[in-house]
Amino acid sequence: MAQAIVTYDSIMHDLQTRKFLPVYYLMGDEPYYIDKISNWIAENVLQPEERDFDQTILFGSDVTASQIVDAAKRYPMMSKNQVLVVKEAQNVKNTEPLEKYFKAPMPSTILVMCHKNGTIDGRKKEYVKAIQQVGVLFESKKLRDRDLPAFIEGYLQAKNVTIDPKSTQLIADSIGADLSRLVGELDKVLLSLPKEDRRVTPQVVEDQIGVSKDFNGYELRDAIVNRNVFKANQIVKYFNENPKAGGLYALLPMLFNYFQNLMLAYYCPQKGSQEALAKWLDMKSPWGARDYMTGLRNYSGMKVMQIISKIREIDAKSKGLDNPNTPSGELLRELIFFTFH
Repeated sequence: MAQAIVTYDSIMHDLQTRKFLPVYYLMGDEPYYIDKISNWIAENVLQPEERDFDQTILFGSDVTASQIVDAAKRYPMMSKNQVLVVKEAQNVKNTEPLEKYFKAPMPSTILVMCHKNGTIDGRKKEYVKAIQQVGVLFESKKLRDRDLPAFIEGYLQAKNVTIDPKSTQLIADSIGADLSRLVGELDKVLLSLPKEDRRVTPQVVEDQIGVSKDFNGYELRDAIVNRNVFKANQIVKYFNENPKAGGLYALLPMLFNYFQNLMLAYYCPQKGSQEALAKWLDMKSPWGARDYMTGLRNYSGMKVMQIISKIREIDAKSKGLDNPNTPSGELLRELIFFTFH
């Protein structure tokens, strides 16, 4: 019986050791992992000469559940396995025939259901149970912003490339949690690195991704954390003159996340310890706690609460609430002024 909760790494380990199951139901809001798993199966289970006969790609909007079941029940012709990949599985209607199939699947068929932008209806408990009893049910969740640095570092480390914390944060802040786009940008960076120097630096990020190493969200947050008023206003001025470099809509979530965590830091029993504070904030590395220790020195708990409230106010104004015409640049300047005063 398959495990109810599985991870991307555990699935890939089994696939790479050729431990195949008859059903892989891949669902969730992050398409990156769904594509990685389904593409690996499509490209590696069968030999190239076997795919014309024993591999089929279907689309959920074009077939019924009964047609998927009919295809899954076919015997392979040139291999011991048949691979059947159903893309856009979220569009398949009336899944009852599939539920019956999952209870007694063809041992020679590897059925991959790719259900993106959502999950199985929570009321379909028997449907879920049937999948879990014979195969893999995997939910691909969006990464939280705070998890992006670890993803970036891990991806590059697997390619024997190092990256410094500033460069990691620059990439995370500029690209965000779209993993497909993020990996594409990282691959572009990897191609640019010379064989004798496999390091990603802020200059490399600026050259390859187009993020200024001096005027960006990371540097603005750093200026705010350290109460560097001149530098913060320089960066805001740069953003106003270069709208594509950054702006209010990208900065608000980052600043809110910082001050929200800073508020939590005040409740840490050992906030004088970098390691204890990192653990309290559920951070993967003590290095990241340094900014919060600096923030504890530079901002009182009351001021932090006021800043969080101000960020919410600016967010509402940026969406037109009680603000018919104030441009985003002015709203950002208003927020920065309030933060420092």
